Amino acid sequence: MEKIVIKTGDSVSEILVGAGWEMVHELLPESGVAILTDRNIFRIYGDKFPDFPVFQVDAGEASKKIRVVESLAGELLETGIDRDGIILGIGGGVVCDLAGFLASIYMRGIRCAYVSTSLLSQVDASTGGKNGVNLDGAKNVLGCFKQPEFVICDPEMLETLTEEEYHSGLAELIKTALIGDRKLFELIENNRAGISRRDPGLLSMCISMAVNFKAAVVTEDERETGLRRLLNFGHTYGHAIEMYKSYRHGYAVAAGMELASRFSLSRGMITREEFERIKDLLNSYGLLPGHDIPDDEIIHLIMKDKKKSGNDISFVFLNGIGKAVAEKITVKEAAEFYIQSKTDK
Repeated sequence: MEKIVIKTGDSVSEILVGAGWEMVHELLPESGVAILTDRNIFRIYGDKFPDFPVFQVDAGEASKKIRVVESLAGELLETGIDRDGIILGIGGGVVCDLAGFLASIYMRGIRCAYVSTSLLSQVDASTGGKNGVNLDGAKNVLGCFKQPEFVICDPEMLETLTEEEYHSGLAELIKTALIGDRKLFELIENNRAGISRRDPGLLSMCISMAVNFKAAVVTEDERETGLRRLLNFGHTYGHAIEMYKSYRHGYAVAAGMELASRFSLSRGMITREEFERIKDLLNSYGLLPGHDIPDDEIIHLIMKDKKKSGNDISFVFLNGIGKAVAEKITVKEAAEFYIQSKTDK
């Protein structure tokens, strides 16, 4: 097990990579705990949950709504959870988002912690303190920063994921490699068979490398005013594709990364060889679905992106594999490149 510590302001968050998830029993207080999970996770692991009240939501993005948060807050109140309480989220990115968001606003803020059950959550969503819910199809526009006290990332839990969910998480792992760790990219590139069969030791290594990079970024820039913007690589186009096509988050982000890499290539920031390596790796995991968004729709979708400021947007380009840079471009320029890329293929 590796313990990775994130210190931001007056909060300390411990990410436990490679730990067995049932050690959560040792980390919780004796009372004042409420567990939030989804129905799929409860069906698989619920009989081993700590003995506290459990609130279940439907699995999937449809649960990331403010009315779900409101309903959960009412249940916490009825259960008697007060300002000394703690919400334990056991699930993937949706559950962690909901648990963190709810903990940040319930009684003006209570503690939270996570058992992260999906690869996407272990390498990205559960680390760093960003929580959000969707509004009328716009992704994560209601959000907050709330650091969990601890996160358990047990690679053994990834065995129960569907192929689609597992590969969706691989996209975020590849994203981290592309923006900040060339060695991680090469590890993923050279160990495709082991990653495909979900080798726990290999996954622990990959997850640790990804979390260490994100921890360093979040420690320096918790509120996304500078360096943390790089974590949005692929997300400008990815969120538009996710909203229009209703793909899983990772698949949409993978498509967005291919487009952002192509954009970087057009600016001479990466070589053709680097672009082909990136595209080949994404293709090898089946992560590049079609996404022919109509020309008159793409600009409206990008305009809903929370990274937009006026007519500009902070767009993340690659400056080589393992290096990234955020640059302000116009929404029109981003949309025009998307339209142009359809004719170039």
